[in-house]
Amino acid sequence: MRRLRRTKIVATLGPASSDRATIARLFEAGADVFRINMSHTSHDRMRELVTVIRGLESDYDRPIGILVDLQGPKLRVGKFTDGAVILSNGDTFILDSDPAPGDAHRVQLPHPEIFGAVEPGHALLLDDGKVRLKVSEATATRITTSVVVGGKLSDRKGVSLPDATLPFSALAPKDRSDLEAALDVGIDWLALSFIQRPEDIAEGKKLARGRASVMAKIEKPQAMNRLAEILELSDAIMVARGDLGVELPLEKVPSSQKKMTRMARYAGKPVVVATQMLESMITSPVPTRAEVSDVATAIYEGADAVMLSAESAAGQYPIEAVSMMNRIAIEVENDELFRPIIEAQHAAPEATGADAIADAARQIADTLDLSAVVCWTASGSTGLRVARERPKPPIVAISPNLSTGRRLSLVWGIHCVVAQDARDQDDMVGRACRIAFKEGFAKAGQRVIIVAGVPLGTPGATNMLRIAFVGSENDGDV
Repeated sequence: MRRLRRTKIVATLGPASSDRATIARLFEAGADVFRINMSHTSHDRMRELVTVIRGLESDYDRPIGILVDLQGPKLRVGKFTDGAVILSNGDTFILDSDPAPGDAHRVQLPHPEIFGAVEPGHALLLDDGKVRLKVSEATATRITTSVVVGGKLSDRKGVSLPDATLPFSALAPKDRSDLEAALDVGIDWLALSFIQRPEDIAEGKKLARGRASVMAKIEKPQAMNRLAEILELSDAIMVARGDLGVELPLEKVPSSQKKMTRMARYAGKPVVVATQMLESMITSPVPTRAEVSDVATAIYEGADAVMLSAESAAGQYPIEAVSMMNRIAIEVENDELFRPIIEAQHAAPEATGADAIADAARQIADTLDLSAVVCWTASGSTGLRVARERPKPPIVAISPNLSTGRRLSLVWGIHCVVAQDARDQDDMVGRACRIAFKEGFAKAGQRVIIVAGVPLGTPGATNMLRIAFVGSENDGDV
């Protein structure tokens, strides 16, 4: 099933999209990767969803990616005597370690790590930023604050600390359990929530042990401050604009999105733009014009994927939301301004043989107006390096490893085909041409460029380019 766009679509599964028929319709409408949010999914339900997706993968003979999104540490206040209180601007409000139910003057904060991390002048954001406090004094068991923005505060509402780096792992005990359960059923991508520092990614990768690629969700200012280090360790990043918009001033979110997208593109790491992209389609069959423009902006920037959350998981129009995102991507990529914008953001290749070959493949493909760039890639690294260059022709990635095809389903421009590894260079060229023809990327008499590593099957050894004609018998003539 060939997509008519380069940008990929991630669709979150949930109550509105949990049966096989609906998931199949989501795939047909354009979903390339399915996200399972472990904040709302049990291990048994996760296993059921993975089984359904793998069944569809066999039906459609196309690798489908599965992204499991870990919840991350959740910080919450305790409970109140009456279930909720009203805080007024200028009030003094205390958060302490006393487990007694709270009132309008104080409440328990059952996270001892926070007391040592905050300082006078720091902000505390409660209930997704609806209530804002400013710290005036902090001890080992008590934080005294003044209410900057008041409002209703009820039991167990969330706490965000935009100014403090907290001394604990991004992987809570629940996340470790979820991670192992997800790896046991062979998912492809793990998304780590509330990353603060590169050590959080290192910990996740150590636990994953190469069984899945690790994606860093960037949703805290502390992560933005160390973005280059986090990006170096991650396999991909997600621009998680929901929580990022709570802890950052809202007007800073667009520039942060652009910064993350461009840094990821330069590094050759996939970048997913997420949260509220078609939010109104939770209850409406059509999005707002502003939402359409928002999706289009991410695509013009060259994001690898755009993501639907509640729109496909719990909304009334999950199929329509995926279809709309698919249509927006096709329209943007056919715009005459799309290529100039993408090319203006092109970065010089890194000083490696693989990047030099990938850059040369792009230049040759664009100059000669070739039909496709065909990559033989065992580990996926060749496909990633070619995708980094954002060539004008589509990219066909041929891999003997199904797991590689599934992971590359997230990557810009790549159409994945799982096939037995080539026997030699002649077989590699001939089968590349036949696959490009069969998959609808080249016609008889057209040319493709083939990128591979020799010796064949050597990970990361991208060192060869071949231009080949697609013959009338679908065999390759150099």
